[in-house]
Amino acid sequence: MNGLATVGRDLGRMLQAQSLMFFISVAVPVLWGEYFAVPALVVAGILALGVGTTLSRRFEGAPDPGKLHGMITAASGWFLVAVFGSLPFTLLAWSAAVDVPWVHVPADVATPTLAAFRNPVNGVFESMSGFTGTGLTMTVHEDRLPRTLQWWRSFTEWVGGVGVIVLTTAILARPGSGSLTLYESEARSEKIHPSIVSTVRTIWWIFLLYTVVSTGLLWLVGMPPWDAVNHAMTGLATGGFSVTDNSIAAYDSALVEYALVPVMVLGSIAFPVHYLLLRGDFRQLVADLQTRWVFLSFSLGSVALTGLLLIGGAYDSVAGAARYGLFQFVSAMSCTGFQTAGNLGSTWSPLSKLAVTGGMVVGAAAGSTVGGIKLIRAVTLSRGIRFRIRGLFVPDSAVRTLRIDDRDLSKTEVAREFEEAAVIALLWFVFLGVGTAVLLFALPTGPGGVTVTNMFFEVASAQGNVGLSTGITGPGMPAVTKIILLFNMWIGRLEIIPVAVLLAALFDGGLAASPSVTRD
Repeated sequence: MNGLATVGRDLGRMLQAQSLMFFISVAVPVLWGEYFAVPALVVAGILALGVGTTLSRRFEGAPDPGKLHGMITAASGWFLVAVFGSLPFTLLAWSAAVDVPWVHVPADVATPTLAAFRNPVNGVFESMSGFTGTGLTMTVHEDRLPRTLQWWRSFTEWVGGVGVIVLTTAILARPGSGSLTLYESEARSEKIHPSIVSTVRTIWWIFLLYTVVSTGLLWLVGMPPWDAVNHAMTGLATGGFSVTDNSIAAYDSALVEYALVPVMVLGSIAFPVHYLLLRGDFRQLVADLQTRWVFLSFSLGSVALTGLLLIGGAYDSVAGAARYGLFQFVSAMSCTGFQTAGNLGSTWSPLSKLAVTGGMVVGAAAGSTVGGIKLIRAVTLSRGIRFRIRGLFVPDSAVRTLRIDDRDLSKTEVAREFEEAAVIALLWFVFLGVGTAVLLFALPTGPGGVTVTNMFFEVASAQGNVGLSTGITGPGMPAVTKIILLFNMWIGRLEIIPVAVLLAALFDGGLAASPSVTRD
C-alpha cells in the first residue's frame, strides 16, 4: 500500500504543476481577444489542480520513491498529463459544437479542423504528441486553429521537451524528497549540480535563454513574431508542431530553413554540455563523445541523403538536393519533425526514406530533448560488440577496460551497460515491428493503398518522437491506428522500460507490494 501512496502523491504533484500551464496559458486568449477559449483553459486548470491537490494531500506522508515506483510514476504520470492536456482541445471543440451562450465561438473558428477534436481520442493523441515532442497531428489545417490552441500545442512540446517531472521538480520539489529517482526515471542521468533541484532549475534557465535567442533569430530571417515564438519553442524542444498549414515548407525560404538548423542542433545536445559551453568551456564541442557524434552524424547523414535524393531524381540540382537533404536529415535525427519536402511519401525513393528512418531510430544525444535510441547507446553497442570479439583473443585473466567518453569501464561495467543498451534497442525494434503490423492490418494495401515502407516510416516517426509523416497520420485514421501510434509515442519518450514496468506492475500487483523473492 505504501507504493500506491507514493505513486499517488507524486502523480498529484505532476498534475499540480500542469495546472499552472493551463492558468499561464489564459494570457494568450486574453491578449488575442479569443475570450471564448478562456473557459476551456480555466476548467482544465481547475480539474488538474483539484485532482492533483487531492492526491498530494491524501498521500502527503508517503515515503520517497524507490527505483521501481519512480518508473511507475514516470510512465503513469506522462499518460495522465497527456489525458488532462487534451482537455483544451476537446472542451473548445464541443463549445463550438453546442454553441454555449456564454462561450460563443465565432464561425471562422468553428471549422472542421477544430471539430476533429470532438473525438476524445484525437485530443489525447494531439496532447500525447505534444508532451512527448513527437509532432504527429490530428490537425488538418494548423493555421485555422485559434491562436490559443496553436499556443497550447507549442507549449506542451516546450515543456515536454525538458520533461514533465523536470517541471514538477523545479516548481514543487524540495531537496532530499526523492526527486533524483524521479529525474532518472524520465530517461535522464547526468546532473549539472550536486543538488537535483538546482540541476533542473538550471536546465530551465538554459532552455528559456535559448528560446529567446532562437525566437530573435527566426524573426530576423523573416518569420512573423507569432510564428517565430512558436517555432522557436517547438524547434528547440525538437517537437515539430507548426502554426502553418505546411510546416516550414509554407515559408519557402532557404534562409528560414538554415536558421532553424542550429535551433534543432541546440535541442540535440545534452543539457550538461550546454551548461559548460555557456561557462566558456568550448572544448566540450569536441571533448564530449555524444556532441562529437551529433555533428559527425548530422554531417554524414545529410551528405548521404543528398546523394540519394539526387540518384532518385527527387530534385534537379545539387543545391536543391543539398538544401532538402540537410534540413530533413537534421530534422529527423534531432527528432524534430519539421518538414520542408511536403509529403515524403509522394516523391522520395524508398532508399531516401530509409535513410531518414535510420536517423529517426538512432536520435541524437541522451540528456537532450530528442527521442530515438540515443547516440550513446549506439556507441555502447558498437564498441561493446568489438570489445567482446577482441576478448576472444586474450586470456581470461587479462585486465581489460573499455573507454567510453571519459570513463574507463571494467569488464563487469561493460557487461552491465551493454546489456542495458541491448535490451532497450531490442525492445525498441520489437515495438516498432508491433506498430507496423497493426498498421498493416488496419490500413489498405495494394494498388492505391499504403506501402509497407510508409507504414514502417510512420511508426518509426511516432516511436522516435519525430513527427515526420508520409501522409498516413490524420483524423480520418482508423481508431486502432491512432491508439497504437499513441502508444508508440508514449513508450518512445520514456525509453520503453518505465512503461514495461508499469504494465508488469498492473498485472502482477507490483504497485502495492514489492516481493523479496521472485521467479521469472
